[in-house]
Amino acid sequence: MGAQEGNENRIVAQAAVKKTSRPLTASFVILLGLAALAIGLVISISFGAAEISFRVVWEAVFRFNPDIPDHQVIRELRLPRVLAGVIVGASFAVAGAIMQGMTRNPLADSALLGLNSGAAFALAACMAFWPGLSYTYMILFCFVGAAFAAAIVYGVGSLGKGGVTPVRLTLAGAALSALLSALSEGIALQYQIGQDLAFWFAGGLARTKWEQLQIMLPWIVGALLGAMALSRSITLLSLGDEISKGLGQRTQLVKLAGTVIVLILAGASVSVVGMVGFVGLIIPHVSRRLVGVDYRWIVPCSAVLGGLLVVFADLAARMINPQSETPVGALIALIGVPFFLYLARKERREL
Repeated sequence: MGAQEGNENRIVAQAAVKKTSRPLTASFVILLGLAALAIGLVISISFGAAEISFRVVWEAVFRFNPDIPDHQVIRELRLPRVLAGVIVGASFAVAGAIMQGMTRNPLADSALLGLNSGAAFALAACMAFWPGLSYTYMILFCFVGAAFAAAIVYGVGSLGKGGVTPVRLTLAGAALSALLSALSEGIALQYQIGQDLAFWFAGGLARTKWEQLQIMLPWIVGALLGAMALSRSITLLSLGDEISKGLGQRTQLVKLAGTVIVLILAGASVSVVGMVGFVGLIIPHVSRRLVGVDYRWIVPCSAVLGGLLVVFADLAARMINPQSETPVGALIALIGVPFFLYLARKERREL
């Protein structure tokens, strides 16, 4: 009976994935997204407070001369900023996709579940108590803060009858985010670091430096590769624990690995751009609509579209008010909040 049931589960899982998987469409979406991302990178590098011709931009990228001020602006300010947008957007989007697949929670996002607030709280503690701490240690503290927030949210969300539910996780995440944000603001007032911390709360790419990218890049690249390696297992988890276990999946091990990947992606990203939310909520849903439920396509598609969203949001933030930039987090929230309300209303109807 056990073997027969396992074969039935395998057939059901394969049929469910095959029915909605669209590999040709997924390949087209990814290629089109990469092309749009390349265009966005060129536009973002060329646009800024200082008017610099495209020819000078080209020379600054490929024939850099440190004695030319415009080359310095391109190489030291704009390039790290734009590359950070791609990396961070991909990280937040993939983290959200993995969380939604593991928990089967359509409202899952590193910001909504408190991970971003936990990382930001750890960052505030670093600035207050260890102001001279190196950026490497700040990233590690962000990992710890995100893990602390995740443990509390899942612990609180599992209380009561029925265990963990999407609504409980979201409510617990919202409550914890409010608490940690209030504590962070209290630390900022007490230790007079409000101006520095305000940047992280608003979310932005303006202060990104090459040093930050060099330190965070190995972490994020490793986590993204880990997400790709784990994508097939996440697909099975998204179909339900019973089907996953019936196919011989070690669900607890997969969830542990997925949680570590999410913590790395969210923690490293917050340490660079601050509390940019909703990327991990919006992009995985768009990706699933485009490429189906197979996470072997959802993960790379989310990475490309996430980078695309943040790059163009940052470009819009610079164009709205060139003299005083609009926070990237605020612009993405203009899209994210209505999207979240739509999903919450849809989820409520299905209960």
